Amino acid sequence: MSSAKSDATRDRIEAELVDPLASLGLDVEAVEVTPAGKRRVLRVAVDKDGGVTLDDIAEATRQVSSVLDASDVMGEQSYTLEVTSRGVDRPLTLPRHWRRNADRLVKASLVEGGEIEGRIVDATDTATTLRVDGTEREVAYADIAKAKVQIEFNRKNEDA
Repeated sequence: MSSAKSDATRDRIEAELVDPLASLGLDVEAVEVTPAGKRRVLRVAVDKDGGVTLDDIAEATRQVSSVLDASDVMGEQSYTLEVTSRGVDRPLTLPRHWRRNADRLVKASLVEGGEIEGRIVDATDTATTLRVDGTEREVAYADIAKAKVQIEFNRKNEDA
């Protein structure tokens, strides 16, 4: 499958899933279609405020399967469906990602150069407030080139 055709298929699948999954309170975070021999693997990542549970994943899987069964978007070729939650290593790209990770430690590369690491205190539609070395700092999303949640195995109770 060509890249343009693959992108169009992925975009069409995502468009068909957004409303049915929204009815379950879930956001579609990513859709991937990858070849796996004579089959394809369709991965759909979902998320919601407060995080997803196994029950949410099971219900989302049923909903996605039902939507795809009623559609011709996957064509005649067989595929394997995987519905997952958004991984912690995914970049923070939308305001809802920042909001859902409140109180988590993040590292961000800034557009103008340099990095900032701090704990998310707040997130609005245009900016996040990070606690950096005990001081709160507002950073506009437009000033952030890339950001990821940092894994903390032994989080201390003190502020980052």
